[in-house]
Amino acid sequence: MTTRKSNFGHQIDRRSLVTGVTTGIGAALLGGPAFGQLSGEQREGQVRPIPIAVLEFLSQDPKLGLDISNVVAADLANSGLFQVVERNAYIERIQNINVAPNFANWRTIGVEALIVGQATLLPDGRVQVEARVWDVVTGKPLAGNRLATAVQSWRRLGHQVADIAYEKLTGGGRYFDTRVVFVDETGPKDKRLKRLAMMDQDGANVQLLSQGRELVLTPRFSPTSQEITFMQYTGDQGRVMVMNVETKRSEVVGNFQGTTFAPRFSPDGQRLVMSLGTGGDSGLVEMDLRTRQVRNLTNGGGINTGPSFSPEGREIAFESDRDGGQQLYIMGATGIRRLSTGEGRYSTPVWSPRGDYIAFTKQQSGRFLIGVMKADGSGERILTEGYHNEGPTWAPNGRVIMFFRESQGASGGPKLFSVDITGYNERQVPTPAFGSDPAWSPLLT
Repeated sequence: MTTRKSNFGHQIDRRSLVTGVTTGIGAALLGGPAFGQLSGEQREGQVRPIPIAVLEFLSQDPKLGLDISNVVAADLANSGLFQVVERNAYIERIQNINVAPNFANWRTIGVEALIVGQATLLPDGRVQVEARVWDVVTGKPLAGNRLATAVQSWRRLGHQVADIAYEKLTGGGRYFDTRVVFVDETGPKDKRLKRLAMMDQDGANVQLLSQGRELVLTPRFSPTSQEITFMQYTGDQGRVMVMNVETKRSEVVGNFQGTTFAPRFSPDGQRLVMSLGTGGDSGLVEMDLRTRQVRNLTNGGGINTGPSFSPEGREIAFESDRDGGQQLYIMGATGIRRLSTGEGRYSTPVWSPRGDYIAFTKQQSGRFLIGVMKADGSGERILTEGYHNEGPTWAPNGRVIMFFRESQGASGGPKLFSVDITGYNERQVPTPAFGSDPAWSPLLT
């Protein structure tokens, strides 16, 4: 995708809505005004979202303009930080996006930020979007961008405009122009067909990456490219695979004696870390993808699994029963230290892309919990609980977590959900059938 940008907006001094999160439940989890006098905030678990207007984008193809603007509006609404004002409440009709709107018309209906745009079909078969983000409170422009892509990829333009607005209005990192790989599950519970699938982060554009001839588990995105690693089983033989999701080409990067679990990329995309089980125990191993050399990271017996690199690649979080119970640990240059200290069984640690938090699954008193804690083990906070929650994965901005939850009953199955790291705005992510094991991609380029 080719992108050209021209910015005339300027950064207004503001306290970020999303860059700082306290650890106490019921504390002020979001900062004060995002810009000007905007007052989106969360107190006592409740959010006062920013009222925003997203106008229907001007276009010689009205449906295309409407569709792109609807993607922008849906992304911002789904974040939980914005209240998109209904278009039938708008007083003013914008006919030229390069002319400043009459801000009084928007203040009258309570709007604090405004997005206008224009979609143009180019002679070379691409579609171009020009978008403007306005601070209605101060009457100043925040961003002006020009983006272009192939017509069939028009949804990406909506995600990119939403990312620009999100970044300018909250100070947080972008995450809408991303994809999620997951395991698509169909059929009866005792005979379920599991296939690799990929979709946009909002559930659109689902593609199957495998046909179900082999069992596939635990797909994970590379932090540096549009590649995934996953486990593929033919009978009892497990193989570690890497696939380029653009070309759909995959290759075997390792056949192991014993049971292999959950390979995951290093931050530079050049190594895989995974758990290898032999004789009832399991240890952590690392593979260099260039040389295919494997080295052991743990020694001794017990169960050591679920490894996840820190963003800078110097430490690995993992789960282990080395102290008798299932707890979280961190392996670094100075050795191994215990991370979790609470009651219950901890598993599936995943480091935030920002490095500030580690997400985890916890089982306690028959409850399945998804939570986060700081990288030193302090500030543990439960975000959500359900019948069977598992598999947290981070959005690239470190703000949102996706996971899957199993439903009860003979006809039940797993579904994908997302939740803000404050515990606010839990919502189901649509999938065609059942879905499990989500993994969030880096931002698309």
